[in-house]
Amino acid sequence: MNDLRILEIKKSVYADNDREADKLRCELKEQGVFLLNLMSSPGAGKTTTLRGTLERLKHEFSIGVMEADIDSDVDARAIEETGVKVIQLHTGGMCHLDAGMTRQGLTGLGTVGLDLAILENVGNLVCPAEFDTGAVKNAMILSVPEGDDKPLKYPLMFSVCQVVLINKIDVLPYFDFNLKAVRERIRERNPGAKVIPISARTGEGMDEWAGWLRDEVRRFL
Repeated sequence: MNDLRILEIKKSVYADNDREADKLRCELKEQGVFLLNLMSSPGAGKTTTLRGTLERLKHEFSIGVMEADIDSDVDARAIEETGVKVIQLHTGGMCHLDAGMTRQGLTGLGTVGLDLAILENVGNLVCPAEFDTGAVKNAMILSVPEGDDKPLKYPLMFSVCQVVLINKIDVLPYFDFNLKAVRERIRERNPGAKVIPISARTGEGMDEWAGWLRDEVRRFL
């Protein structure tokens, strides 16, 4: 029994992915391509927020978008209407993208001439946070209807993101959502995270968010 071999599969999977992510990040740096990983739960408003972001930045940068979903091409078609380069990624039932999948997506998208590549990850507050995609920055969206307790329930997601967008602030009067409390809860888990309240529908706060991303891309390039 002393010779029984125990293999920590989960740890091994993460370690392999981290190495692949670091390699991809270095390659993208050499190519001059800034990769943003955008995450949220389903229905938080990723695609609507992304459309508003693209409209504000597409005349300044060459942008490509990877839309990741378990199935359908609804989001890719919505992004296509903005005129930017877009590709739909189907995960085959998986609830996240890892670095290897992201690399496949970037190959399919084509990075030649791109300044900014955006991965709209699968809608989920758990799995996407566990896998480094090779992105330069991670961003997430928390919508008001989801509640202000999500940083308590899904701490890893809030810990790995450099910016947190609080979306749908136009409906704050109709929900029991404490903006001050959610800021404090995010700060407890990630003191360096920038929190930006927005309404992708009305446009409130979107210029501040686009400005943050613009500055990050220009600093990178």
